[in-house]
This record gives sequence, C-alpha cells and structure tokens, in this order.
Amino acid sequence: MTAAVLEIAGLDIVVDGGRGPTPLVEDVGFSIPAGAAFGLVGESGCGKSITALAVMGLLRTPLRRTRGRIALAGRDIASADAAELRRLRGREVAMIFQEPMTALNPLQTVGRQIAEMFVLHEGARWRDAEDRAVEALRSVRVAAPERRVRDYPHQLSGGMRQRVMIAIALACKPKLLVADEPTTALDVTVQAEIVELMSDLCAARGTAILMISHDLGLVARMCREIAVMYAGRIVEQAAAADLLSHPRHPYTHGLIGALPRLGARAVRGRARLAEITGVVPAPTDRLAGCRFHPRCGRATGHCHTDAPPSKARQEGGIVRCHHDG
Repeated sequence: MTAAVLEIAGLDIVVDGGRGPTPLVEDVGFSIPAGAAFGLVGESGCGKSITALAVMGLLRTPLRRTRGRIALAGRDIASADAAELRRLRGREVAMIFQEPMTALNPLQTVGRQIAEMFVLHEGARWRDAEDRAVEALRSVRVAAPERRVRDYPHQLSGGMRQRVMIAIALACKPKLLVADEPTTALDVTVQAEIVELMSDLCAARGTAILMISHDLGLVARMCREIAVMYAGRIVEQAAAADLLSHPRHPYTHGLIGALPRLGARAVRGRARLAEITGVVPAPTDRLAGCRFHPRCGRATGHCHTDAPPSKARQEGGIVRCHHDG
C-alpha cells in the first residue's frame, strides 16, 4: 500500500468570539497517497478552505485548531513552529489560491516570482533561478516562456495567471499540492485545461493533490476519492465513481442533482436543474441532531435530535446519515 503523503485525523477548528469558541470544522479526517488526487467538495461556508489553511499552517487568530493530527509524509505538522512551517511551505507543501490576481505580486514580473522559489528554498543564484523560471513556465505549457517571464500579472489572462501559480507551487517539487478552487472565474474550456495540467504534472512527479471545490463534476473528473463536507463535517466519503453512481447521503444526492447534463429536458428553452432548498447554517446556529435536517426531505424526528454516527457505505467509504441509501 502506498504511504500517505497527507493524513488528517480528528481535526477540530474553532473561531474565538465574544460568546466563546464556535466550532467551524469537527472531526475531519482523510488521507491522500503519493500521486493521488483527493477532492473535498461542498457549498461555500462548509469549512473546506479553513481545512486547507490548517494543512498549510496558515490559521490565524481568531481561528485555531483545538484537536487533531495533520501529518505530512508521516511527520506531524499541526504542532510545528512558525520557522518550521515557513521551511515546509513551498518546499514540501504548496498551495494554489482561487484568485491568482490577488495571490501574485502585481509589482514583480512573473519570472521573478517563480525564480524566488528556487532562491528561497534551494539556495539557487538569481541568474540560475531566472533561467529555471523559464523552464517552469514551459512545463505548465505557457507559449513563448522566454518572453512571458518578463510580463507582469496584469498582462496575462486569467488562465495564464493560474498557470503561473501552478508553476510557482510546483517549482520545488512539493510532496503535496493544495488547490483551493483553482478554476474559479475561468471559462469551462480553460477549467478543463487547468485540471488536466495539474493532474498530468502531479502524476508525473508523484505529488499528491488536495482539490477543494464546490463543483462536484469538476472534482469527479480529477480525483480518485471524494469527501463531501457540510457545515464543518464530512458527511460522505467514497471512491469518486462509487460516490457519483451510488450517493448515500441526501446532501450528496442534492449536489449530483444540481449538475448540468446534456440532453436534460428544457423548460422555456432552459434546462431545469434540481436545487437544494435553504442555505448552509451559520456556525453560530448550533443545530441539534443532523445539521442537514432543515434542508432534507428524508428528515424524521430523531434527525432533529440525534447526530448521525459515521458508518460504512455498502460500496466502501463512510456516510453520516440516519436514512442513507
């Protein structure tokens, strides 16, 4: 069995406020082997990005981890100090953010920003690092990289900027790549190109991917395994193919039903999509029982009072639901 590059167990994260700590992420756990892609999906406000920040060691006050293990290649990094985390970020674990225009420095050329990774993490000389930046751009399929290294972020398209972010993230061949909504605001064709690029590069280098998205269809094309997150908890987790063909949690059913499909019946010229009524509860709305029950058509009395335990799915994986199936 391939050793896990990332292993999370029993992760709890809270936000401190005037009324005390409020849970944002509870009892989250999963693992990702080398070269594999793992998807974490759910609506905005479900705790996906906070989980990613915890993996990167980027939680800041008032956010804090209260419990749980985060191990990178067998080493517990949840309790690492700031100096150790700075050494790990970029070299062992790297992150791609959802909006590259705000993640890139607008005052530096993209070549300089890529080269900085080689200087900081590998001790390269600037001249050598800038030459390597050209190759890094070529590896993410940027045309004319010798010219593009001299461009500033505002001179590039959204898809091109995201390729630069991938080049920066993978420059030092990290063990783990965390991709937080990396295709947001990109058109469908460019989304497919970015996903294919990340998959190809990471597979070739043995880099594991934690792919975070609200787009279940996009994640399913890229990831071997998927965890569905709702209101701070993983409510279902399984192999991607099994999750799509045999969803067990009502929330997973809803996400799949909301996916657009070719050939769907149209109403007044538009294909009708299923929707999940209601919204994700705020963390301060400490609901008893199953947190999905206000939006669930299957909910019965004990769904309002008893939190469902994690149990095995028939096809493999886990589900938290009193009425799974």
